[in-house]
Amino acid sequence: MQTYQALANTVVINTENRLIRYDDSLQHIGTGRSAFVFRIKSTMKAMKVYFPAFAYLAKEETEIYRRLQDLTYYPSVYESGPNYIVMDYIEGHTLFECLSCGKIITSAHMKEIDHALSLAATRGLNPSDIHLRNIFITDADEIKIIDVARFRQTKHCRQWQDIKKAYEKLYCKRLFPKKVPAPCQNIIANLYKKGCIPTYRA
Repeated sequence: MQTYQALANTVVINTENRLIRYDDSLQHIGTGRSAFVFRIKSTMKAMKVYFPAFAYLAKEETEIYRRLQDLTYYPSVYESGPNYIVMDYIEGHTLFECLSCGKIITSAHMKEIDHALSLAATRGLNPSDIHLRNIFITDADEIKIIDVARFRQTKHCRQWQDIKKAYEKLYCKRLFPKKVPAPCQNIIANLYKKGCIPTYRA
């Protein structure tokens, strides 16, 4: 197999952040706001390759993951370079996917996520930009949290608190639908970002 650096170099991204091509040993599994994510075939490793304008986040996110390495709630990092990170591949469903397919998110899951984020806070981090797509419930029913690049920002982020309140006040209600189509979730997320949905206060 090629070196990780060589594999990352096969990923071609144009000036509009569109994925042009990549090596056959990579499987494209996701696209975020700042990077493409691939599974390295025949392994349990994933490679995150950042858009050119966001390449600086590779160093930032790697340093944060290193601070969390002994916590099982966060993936292990195996190598990083100027524009990529190689980490654990996670088998499971994000909370977004759980809602899309109707997989039940239990109160135990929510407490475990809360615990995982509080452990990050004890490491001097400020868990931020927490949303349904960066929290996994694995096939072994464990919690994994990814996309920690903003965990060192100083401003207060209310997203996780709002998710918890929405879970308690809406999702836990007997009549609330446990299956919410992805397009509906995207509309709600966009309205939330625009401030059109009131945030919950403690």
